[in-house]
Amino acid sequence: MTVKLYCFGESGNAYKAALTLTLAGIDWTPVYVDFFNGGARSPEFLALNPMGEVPVMVAGDLVLSQSGVMQAWVTETTGRFGGRDAAEAREVLRWMFWDNHKMSGQAGSLRFMMNFLPEEKRPQEAIRWLSGRVTASLQTLERVLQDRDWLVGDGPTTADFACCGYLFYPEPFGFDRRALPAIDAWLGRIEALPGWKHPYDMMPGSPADRA
Repeated sequence: MTVKLYCFGESGNAYKAALTLTLAGIDWTPVYVDFFNGGARSPEFLALNPMGEVPVMVAGDLVLSQSGVMQAWVTETTGRFGGRDAAEAREVLRWMFWDNHKMSGQAGSLRFMMNFLPEEKRPQEAIRWLSGRVTASLQTLERVLQDRDWLVGDGPTTADFACCGYLFYPEPFGFDRRALPAIDAWLGRIEALPGWKHPYDMMPGSPADRA
């Protein structure tokens, strides 16, 4: 069975799912969603996911939305990346929830406002506020990674694949990888995992395609 992942390259949340599926060795294929032209709001897509959000994963009769749920499914299916015991599994979840609220949840919005909205429609007050929040989250991640290779345990987990979701993208949103050496080294370790690809190489769609 080949898993279908409804996605587009610019989506960091879709990248979390795509990266986890890939590194776990699960056979999957992307289904491009033309988000910027309303693809996530079409009747066909809303029939898959009434939330109108990417990603959506289809595995036979199973339909999942929300990247964290897909990552949990990968662990349930393969036994990989979920922590070695119950304590580590809880710590993985703790970081995934933190990422959803503090890291990706804010970095994704900030990146969208700064790069994908027409310049005249970019809300500067919101951008300034979110920039401070993203900076604080990056500082948290940098501090924690100064004395460990991975967020949980001694190997990669879905905690890492969640928290890195937006940090490989080239569009500016206040993240300077060179200025954060612990994060830079951690991203390098993720890049070295067999099967890793940049989001624009792993999923269809990129700003260059729309230029």
